[in-house]
Amino acid sequence: MLYAVICRDKPGAAAIRAANRDAHIAFLKKSGDTIRLAGPFLDESGEGMTGSLLIVEAADIGAVRAWAEQDPYKQAGLFESVDIRPWKYVLGDGVK
Repeated sequence: MLYAVICRDKPGAAAIRAANRDAHIAFLKKSGDTIRLAGPFLDESGEGMTGSLLIVEAADIGAVRAWAEQDPYKQAGLFESVDIRPWKYVLGDGVK
């Protein structure tokens, strides 16, 4: 099943994001085919990162929660909130 992992950064946490970005990207790459899509939310200028959206494939939501707890961004305290929701692919190029 697919799940949307919606992460919102704490206000003023750009330094935490920058300091942990390499470890976060390495974590995502290590996750292999589990990650179907991933990328940051941007502020209105399109320059600053304000959160993350990931589409993750897993057997159940518990597996996604356990996986998300290991994210270096989560462990560094970057996120104000993390919302995990079942998600269904309908249209587009990225998930099939």
